[in-house]
Amino acid sequence: MIRISNINLPLDHDDQALSQNILTTLEISKDQLISFNMFRRGYDARKKTKILLIYTLDVEVSAELEEQLLVKFADNQLIKQTPDLDYHFVAEAPEDLQQRPIIVGFGPCGLLAGLTLAQMGYNPIILDRGKEVRERTKDTFGFWRQKKLNTESNVQFGEGGAGTFSDGKLYSQVKDPKQYSRKVLTEFVASGAPDEIMYVSKPHIGTFKLVSMVEKMRAEIIRLGGEIRFSSRVDDIELEKTEEGNQRITGLTLSSGEKLISDHIAFAIGHSARDTFEMLFNKGIYIEAKPFSIGFRIEHEQSTIDAARFGPNAGNEILGAADYKLVHHCKNGRSVYSFCMCPGGTVVAATSEKNRVVTNGMSQYSRNERNANSAVVVGIDPNDYPGGPLAGIELQRQLESNAYVLGGSDYDAPAQTVGDFLKGIDSGKKDLDSLGSVKPSFKPGIKLTDLSKALPDFAVDAIREAIPAFNRKIKGFAKDDALLTGVETRTSAPISIKRDETFQSINTQGLYPAGEGAGYAGGIMSAAIDGIKIAEAMALSINEKSN
Repeated sequence: MIRISNINLPLDHDDQALSQNILTTLEISKDQLISFNMFRRGYDARKKTKILLIYTLDVEVSAELEEQLLVKFADNQLIKQTPDLDYHFVAEAPEDLQQRPIIVGFGPCGLLAGLTLAQMGYNPIILDRGKEVRERTKDTFGFWRQKKLNTESNVQFGEGGAGTFSDGKLYSQVKDPKQYSRKVLTEFVASGAPDEIMYVSKPHIGTFKLVSMVEKMRAEIIRLGGEIRFSSRVDDIELEKTEEGNQRITGLTLSSGEKLISDHIAFAIGHSARDTFEMLFNKGIYIEAKPFSIGFRIEHEQSTIDAARFGPNAGNEILGAADYKLVHHCKNGRSVYSFCMCPGGTVVAATSEKNRVVTNGMSQYSRNERNANSAVVVGIDPNDYPGGPLAGIELQRQLESNAYVLGGSDYDAPAQTVGDFLKGIDSGKKDLDSLGSVKPSFKPGIKLTDLSKALPDFAVDAIREAIPAFNRKIKGFAKDDALLTGVETRTSAPISIKRDETFQSINTQGLYPAGEGAGYAGGIMSAAIDGIKIAEAMALSINEKSN
């Protein structure tokens, strides 16, 4: 097939425009075009009154004509042969498989690692400290509605990982020459995701669709010989010295006391498994502190964002609810940026530890809630939290405990109107009925207060400078009745479990740090891609050892 990139058409183009563009671009006749598929569809909204749809198409013609066209357009970078989009397994399990690989964590990374291993015949054992997704959903909604926190089954822990209660974004900026993302999307569609995620430029799924998808993928892993255990927290690992003077993993111990033996164990534990990070560090696994970000969630009416981004085209079905991506470099040297923007969504309580408050964002597939929300966060690095590899975890805990107190010590979140925040006025003197058009979506609830007390001064100063700057890009961003809710602290793991070119820990053979919790991903897609890479590395190592 031939791939044609960067086809620009008006937002309201007719059904024949794509095929006509192909004929014109390739200089072929209608009877020479066999078929075409949409590989990608995005949009250019820089001119709000003239929004363009941007297509990448894969075109089928006869083999002879394809060869001729590729020669004819050899110098045209927008016309090339379609790359191989099929996923090719790197290994097949040996018949005498001695030990089953173990995956710790069943979020996007663990899910794709387990599925890929199962598809190759390695019968993985997958452990998750939380519950299966339906029971986990009950626990999570129970916390939001009744403030009853289950520290082992919540937004962070359980089947599907933290991405289950999010916008379900499926795009990433990671380089992907092997088309791993295509495999991820293909598996998701096979499990019930909308077909459109295969071609829209910013695919998303939403929480409710993710729940049923995860269940179907779990069933497929089991059908292929995998085993999945819930409520199975890993409390310890077994290590032994190697002849070279290093160490290797030989097994682990569950919270139940059960011991499992394996010399190929992946830790895909997400960014909030703080007790597991501490256990691994205490066992001598090499860990480094790494940068992360802190800030607040900001809410606007979705109609404000739609109008700012799309102008008269706001509400167009193809465009959907508008999103944004913003960054500002501050005078104090800090960078402030939007993160995990959720169009038509809600701000949700995301703590996994008692007496702490953490925010996150969530949307359903429809993205039709009243508000848009996004994190507005400040980048920080280990110089801001000296004290060793786990010092970032301690800072997160301090900020989350402080937010718990500011919110009234009952899991309500501290909040403040943007107008008051920018002017330095304590919103605590107002009642909730006095809020403007932006109504808080956070559950269980909010307490109006002074959010300058929630973060270090440098972060507050940076956010105060950034919001008016963002307003120059998104009109209405700094409107007085927009709402800030705190705190956002779990943008990524504050640690990195370093690994080598074989994807194993640099000082512990057989231990495979994986995904967001190890510092190698940032979102559903990049975590899932890392899971595939981990599965491949484990399979190749198992086969090498069995030869």
